[in-house]
Amino acid sequence: MPDYPQFRFDVTGRDPAGSRARTGRLGTPHGVVETPNFIFCGTKAAMKGVLPGQMHRAGSQIILSNTYHLMIQPGAEIIAALGGLHGFMGWDGPMLTDSGGFQIFSMGHGGVADEIKGRRRPPSEAALIGISEEGARFRSYRDGSPLFLSPEGSIDIQRKLGADLIVVLDECTPFHVERAYTAQSMALTHRWGDRCLAEFDRGDDGRQALYGIIQGGVYADLRQESATYTRDRPYFGTAIGGSLGGEAGQMRAVVAETMRHVHPDRPVHLLGIGGIADILDGVAMGIDTFDSVQPTRVGRHGWALRKGGARERVNLRNARFRSESGPIDESCGCETCATFAAGYLHHLLRADELLAITLLSIHNVYTMNRLMRDIRDAIAAGALAECRRAWLGAASADGEQEDDGEG
Repeated sequence: MPDYPQFRFDVTGRDPAGSRARTGRLGTPHGVVETPNFIFCGTKAAMKGVLPGQMHRAGSQIILSNTYHLMIQPGAEIIAALGGLHGFMGWDGPMLTDSGGFQIFSMGHGGVADEIKGRRRPPSEAALIGISEEGARFRSYRDGSPLFLSPEGSIDIQRKLGADLIVVLDECTPFHVERAYTAQSMALTHRWGDRCLAEFDRGDDGRQALYGIIQGGVYADLRQESATYTRDRPYFGTAIGGSLGGEAGQMRAVVAETMRHVHPDRPVHLLGIGGIADILDGVAMGIDTFDSVQPTRVGRHGWALRKGGARERVNLRNARFRSESGPIDESCGCETCATFAAGYLHHLLRADELLAITLLSIHNVYTMNRLMRDIRDAIAAGALAECRRAWLGAASADGEQEDDGEG
């Protein structure tokens, strides 16, 4: 069984104020990640609109790419021949790849974010052919050709991609399914996890570390069972996946219950969560890393993350920014805020200039990294509550967000 000789996770501090929050150092062959931290999504081996050097200057320590998309284009063999993901995309820091299970799920159940957060929408014409004990059969979104992904295949692809941290293949259940299906799906994920472990061990050369995934939907007993499964297997890290409920309060409850049962000495990653309030909640529960497409995605639509905003962000397309001579955020140290007025960004957005995407994405990446630095400092000082108030501004005490009229 793997022992991950080139990887370490050391807890360096705990919240003296009594929460489960902790700081740590996650060591990989491509460098150290200070935790808590945020993993930025370069889904198709590219950060949309942002160069690797710009990501580094904005303080980013780790990014991820997606197995499902890269197996379809350009293919894992091509990426391996061109130096793995690090050489292929010019990123020299730590990387994670997810297994493809999340995207396969979305093909059968419609919009990923809507299902995970409980907002059910009718699926489009399903690309998912079926999920069986052997794996998942689906159609390529590029040409409709039939494809198959097994647990062993997912590990093989991720080995060729070469990310430092990789994840087992899972079936990600949506919010609306019944408990019986959730239990059945969780058991399948566990069997797939054992197959992933075996395949990982067969080809292990010490350069990668494997995360197991906790499923179980919104059911406390299933979450405990799944957490026990991952805790009892020789995974390097733990990922929390699947449906977390229909609203923010339920999500907090599901994550809190899950965290009661995880392996205490392994890094814990919360999949697909990137809201500022959600990150602050997760950190207080002991989560070490998060990922989401949100910072760059909202930037492409004209939104800027901002410390102290009631809704965590502002819409630069709004007319009130038309003549704004100051930066997006006076307290921000990013390249965008140091150089450009908010009024200029408003103009770029209204003129459909591509530069707007890059400038807003740089700001949002920097802001997310700034948040994580502030969180790490606050944990050491026992000041997470003060950090929360500083970042959420008018947000209510229970973490629900007030509407500041932006839209």
